Amino acid sequence: MTGVENQSHPDHWYEIRLQGHLDQRWSAWFDGMQLAHLDDGTTVVQGEVADQTALHGLLERIRDLGLPLISVVAVDRD
Repeated sequence: MTGVENQSHPDHWYEIRLQGHLDQRWSAWFDGMQLAHLDDGTTVVQGEVADQTALHGLLERIRDLGLPLISVVAVDRD
């Protein structure tokens, strides 16, 4: 593929920021990812995602729940 590097990256960590505070019980809904409530009234869902397909699945869940999505950021664990 032109212009695309094929990088093997065993761990895909993401921080997904949502408007509002979600209860910790939602962690199971997000495949056991960690939920953190921030003082600005947002929730950060963070953790490992197997691949892009799994990431899109999480984003579909967020959409289906009607949760306002603020951002999705890939996190470098190093």
